[in-house]
Amino acid sequence: MGSTKRFRKSSNFGAMTMATTFNLSPLIRITLLSLYVSLTVPIPFLADVTQAPVSPALLWVGLGLGAIFLYGALSEKVCLDETGITVTYPTWFRWLTRKGWSLPWEKIDQLKMRTTGQGGLVYYFVTPERDRAYLLPMRVAGFAKMVGLIEAQTNIDTSDVRPLSQPWMYMILLGFTVLLCLVDGWAIATALTLS
Repeated sequence: MGSTKRFRKSSNFGAMTMATTFNLSPLIRITLLSLYVSLTVPIPFLADVTQAPVSPALLWVGLGLGAIFLYGALSEKVCLDETGITVTYPTWFRWLTRKGWSLPWEKIDQLKMRTTGQGGLVYYFVTPERDRAYLLPMRVAGFAKMVGLIEAQTNIDTSDVRPLSQPWMYMILLGFTVLLCLVDGWAIATALTLS
């Protein structure tokens, strides 16, 4: 859930007195981590049974590193305060790969819509210089509240902005992931019996 603190609005579109942080939706985080586990955990067991050229121990190391990387990517935080919007990740993850970004409110010229390859809609903050676009985080808990605060600070109409994926999509994916985990259990049990 996004943590919320008090704001005091003023005539300049809602000056904030304290920062608000929005985390990635727990439903999305749990679903994607579970999917990763269900897709990868059987691999070392099956490699052992089939006598694959890659050792199961090496596979476990690789899968562990992949899980750590995925967890870092899913630890995105969006911070809004009186100066602007910041997208950040844990320190260890910023050191490894993604740095995040920060944009002052006065530099936001517009919110531009783009269509994804799958037909969804994403939005980018565009600066007056048009030198760079910043992707609006769309999978945070409290998305509607975040968008409302952005509108209050920038005076950009956000009434048509919707999250990229609805919760029911992730609930369906989570349901199929649970079924996949059951199949994984059977595959691992069979592999252990044969080894």
